[in-house]
Amino acid sequence: MISSLKRFLIGRPLKSTELGEQRLNKKKALAILSSDALSSVAYGPEQILIVLATVGAAAFWYSLPIALGVLILLIALILSYRQIIFAYPHGGGAYMVSKNNLGITPGLISGGSLLVDYILTVAVSVSAGTDAITSAFPALHAHNVMIAVFFVLFITLLNLRGLTESATILAYPVYLFVVALFILIGVGGYTILTGQVSPELHTPMGTTVTGLSLFLLLRAFASGSSALTGVEAISNAIPNFKEPAPNNAAKTLIAMGSLLGILFSGIILLAYFYGIAPSEEVTVVSQIAEGVFGRNYVYYFIQGTTALILILAANTGYSAFPLLAVNLAKDKFIPRMFTIRGDRLGYSNGIIILGFLSILLIIAFKGRTEQLIPLYAVGVFIPFTLSQTGMMVKWFRERPKGWLPKLLINSTGALISFSVTLIFFLTKFNQVWPVLIFIPIMITLFKKIRKHYDEIAEQLRISTCEEATPIQGNIIIIPIAGITRVVENSLNYAKSLSPQQIIAVHISFDKEEQKKLEEKWGQWQTGVRLVSLHSLHRSIIQPLTKFIDSIERRTTGSNYQVTVLIPEFIPKKGWHHILHNQSSFLIRTVLLHRKNVVVATVPYHLKK
Repeated sequence: MISSLKRFLIGRPLKSTELGEQRLNKKKALAILSSDALSSVAYGPEQILIVLATVGAAAFWYSLPIALGVLILLIALILSYRQIIFAYPHGGGAYMVSKNNLGITPGLISGGSLLVDYILTVAVSVSAGTDAITSAFPALHAHNVMIAVFFVLFITLLNLRGLTESATILAYPVYLFVVALFILIGVGGYTILTGQVSPELHTPMGTTVTGLSLFLLLRAFASGSSALTGVEAISNAIPNFKEPAPNNAAKTLIAMGSLLGILFSGIILLAYFYGIAPSEEVTVVSQIAEGVFGRNYVYYFIQGTTALILILAANTGYSAFPLLAVNLAKDKFIPRMFTIRGDRLGYSNGIIILGFLSILLIIAFKGRTEQLIPLYAVGVFIPFTLSQTGMMVKWFRERPKGWLPKLLINSTGALISFSVTLIFFLTKFNQVWPVLIFIPIMITLFKKIRKHYDEIAEQLRISTCEEATPIQGNIIIIPIAGITRVVENSLNYAKSLSPQQIIAVHISFDKEEQKKLEEKWGQWQTGVRLVSLHSLHRSIIQPLTKFIDSIERRTTGSNYQVTVLIPEFIPKKGWHHILHNQSSFLIRTVLLHRKNVVVATVPYHLKK
């Protein structure tokens, strides 16, 4: 039943030879890898206005020069990451660049920051999408968390079905959103140019604003820079592209940057000319759409596609997180389970972990994750800074042909990214301070995991100088609860091993029952010695382990192996397990931690 449900939800298993068919063309890649960056158009301009609103609507004209600064940063990042794509065509992005050029610790800072950032991407995007839905339908406000969790589960399931299938489905909403915003910007721009928008709605540019400080402007710029999160995702996911992967990835990056720049500029201009002020209940895009079209079908089309893109922006995290986790796992900094492909050739463990952690965040913050946006943004600007600095070191060290223009591009990117990171810490320290705690914790954890794997490799490595000690035979201990077919099956198996000594051990809680079992054992004539141990405190484990200890002491110095064979019957149906005690499981769990004891289970399968 479980297997059938899995097939229904996820689909049939794919052969490893079908991996090439799971790679993406540019159109699909643009949809699923750019959804995070494009969706930020829906909240990036709003974040600028929220900061400026603290000194009044008269300050809203400053959103225009601030937006220009964000666009300059966008251009620098796009050009910089285009170079990273060709320099590191196997993916890994900021993690690989930082690790190879700056060292292990900077690499882990980049990798760890991006892992957390992708979790925040899912939580923030889905919550923002849910807000867009409830802006159009206020009656749903009370169900924000439930709606957000449902969407995370849906996107997780979609990604478990495979990259190509999820991209095919998700491409339509992304392109519909782009079309919807182009319609909004086009019609809105036309109404402005034709004088249909009253100039009284906005403050003239150049108006002096009392109380406005450089600190506040820098804070607004940092908030607007949150629109650039997701720009790095394409450089992490190069292996997902069809060949030639680097060329296709670079073209997709340019297309994403162009769309992001146009849409971000358009929304900022419309918000200014229409005199839009941020509101807790209604998003800026919703207010612009209502101002341009009124509450008609076009408004609901824009709101619907905006909600979809915000929700599906989470898919950027699902595309980039598993691949980044693979690179960290290959370097032994996180568990190796992240390198395993699932039935549909995706990295299922990474997808599932990402979905689970995102749901925890949504529940913990009750679907109100706007306070996570600064943390989300600074988490990506740290890798931006380190990756651009790493590329500077690479060009200066290798000095290939034409390296000076490349050095200049990456230096510009590094300088601006570092400046934005500093601005975040200076202006939003009360929101981004957790970064200073979780980054050292993550690095320590990564290094402990690496140390663990190194120690295991050292212990498992076979040395030709060492001679293995031969095992002359087994002393086999069989814990029994009574005389049954299960025990008979285990005794027969034990007798087939040679040479050996076999001891059946029964733990009794009642003297009378103990005597009855000994009499039946003698009549059974198995030829196997029975040892009866009475437990005063009704414990099976303590008397058994003491007996095993005594056998181990007797075999010290000899080449005999102590083996515990555990008889266990297997019910025909899985749910039958809960109807029986789990003595065999308990014994096995305890004994597996003993160094010199081999533990094996002898199953007896029931037929009904």
